[in-house]
Order: sequence, then structure tokens, then C-alpha cells
Amino acid sequence: MGGTHRGELLAISDLHVAYEENRAIVERLRPGSDEDWVIVAGDVGEVFSDIEWALGLLSERFAKVIWVPGNHELWSHPKDPVEERGVARYQRLVEMCRAKGIVTPEDPYPVWQGKGGPLTLAPLFLLYDYTFRLDGIDSKEAALAHAHQAGVVCTDEHFLHPDPYPTRDAWCRARIEETERRLAACDPALRTVLINHWPLTRLPTRVLRYPDFALWCGSELTADWHVRFRAETVVYGHLHIPRVTVEDGVRFQEVSVGYPREWKRHGRLPADPLRRILPVPVG
Repeated sequence: MGGTHRGELLAISDLHVAYEENRAIVERLRPGSDEDWVIVAGDVGEVFSDIEWALGLLSERFAKVIWVPGNHELWSHPKDPVEERGVARYQRLVEMCRAKGIVTPEDPYPVWQGKGGPLTLAPLFLLYDYTFRLDGIDSKEAALAHAHQAGVVCTDEHFLHPDPYPTRDAWCRARIEETERRLAACDPALRTVLINHWPLTRLPTRVLRYPDFALWCGSELTADWHVRFRAETVVYGHLHIPRVTVEDGVRFQEVSVGYPREWKRHGRLPADPLRRILPVPVG
């Protein structure tokens, strides 16, 4: 199926370009052909100018760039002269991307017409709502108290502001409701590639070294989206655990680079950290 162009759909996330070693990785990224598309699944950086540099470079090299925000892009970092918070910061990031021809979660979903297509590519921005809790903990408040006691608290609690929403989980629920409507309106004849920074299901978080961190990793409200919305593949990042898993016959691909201390320690960074999403790699 498909094949109107010969390019590949590639993906990467968690570039964290504030680190010089990771900035050098971005500088080395190249498409294999003039028709390659690339997904950037969040956490490019924290400072607006760094994010703009990295996405701008990729937009000059790849036929199409599809970006979704991670939590780090949404931080109001004290070293960032861009002072917008919450929704206003996200909207400024979207405007910057649009000026460079980059597809965002606010744009019409593009259709992949290459090998393996046609498929609807759906970039999502969903956040998290503290429902990925440890077994036996039945409230957000109790889960956060347990995480604080364990010394596992995401920096989002200090830097990711939900303005004008009262809480991050309220913003998450609003994003999920809006996105659910958009996905339901997609062409039912086409399967999808669902793209989000945070995992859509709880399963990927089961291998976290610090299980309390799952609180900041997604929402139970999206647990069946890969089935409901006909996903061929789900692309995500955030966990810094690059791997492929399968749920309900659907391929889930974590595509992060992560911090230098992580990929250096594990020696896991390949010569080319771009992961191929389509055509689906054999095996």
C-alpha cells in the first residue's frame, strides 16, 4: 500500500539540547533522502531559543517535521527571557513552528502517502493527570504525598505552569477532550500513527526505576486510544527508555535520546539515533 514518495518516516525525542553532547547529536542528524519526514516527540529543550534552533535546523533538512511538545518545552525556566506561561507559552511555540513550516498538534493531521500508507499522522498534546498511581493509592493527593516522601518529584511541579487552568491535570483533561473529538472526526477508512510525548498507556511505565515518577507520565483516559483510533503505531518519548513494545497488536515505539549521562552509561546511543517508524522495520 502507499508509495507515492520514497521517503521514510523517522522519529526522535528528548533531545535536551542544553547539553553540548546532545546539541552535537542534533547537528549530525541528516535524512537518508530528500523525501524523509521526521517526528520530534517533545523535550527538545527548555529555553525558547534552543528549541527554535533545533527545530529550525531540522526543518531545513527534512521534507517535513512534525512536532509535539514535551514537558520541558512548556517550562517557564528562570534562564529563559521568554516569560509566557502555560497556554500562552505553548501558543508561542506553535506560532514559531508554523513560521518554519513545522506541523504541530494544532494543525490539520497530515496523511502519510509513502510505503505502508496511507495513514493519518496525528500529533497530540495531552499532558498527564496523576492517574498513573502506584497500586493501592487511590487519590492524586495521596500519590503526590508518597512521591514526596520517596524523594521522587518531577521538576514540572516547579516550572510547568498551567495558566489559565488551575492545575496541570485540569489542562490535561481539556486537551484530552478536545483531541478525542478531533480523532473521532478523522477518516475512519485510514489507520493512524498516534504521536505524543507522554505514553498513552500505563504499561511502558512499569519498568521505571522509580515507580512514583509514573504520576507525571500520562493519563488512564487514553488507555484504549490505540484501539479506538485504529493505531498502526504509537510514537512517544519522555521515559528515556527507548524500546518497542506491542499492546493489542499495536506497535509502541519510545524514541528518546535522553541525557548524556544516561546514553553514555548504557552505551545505547546508535550512530544514527533516528528511529524508523515507516516503513515498519522487519522484525
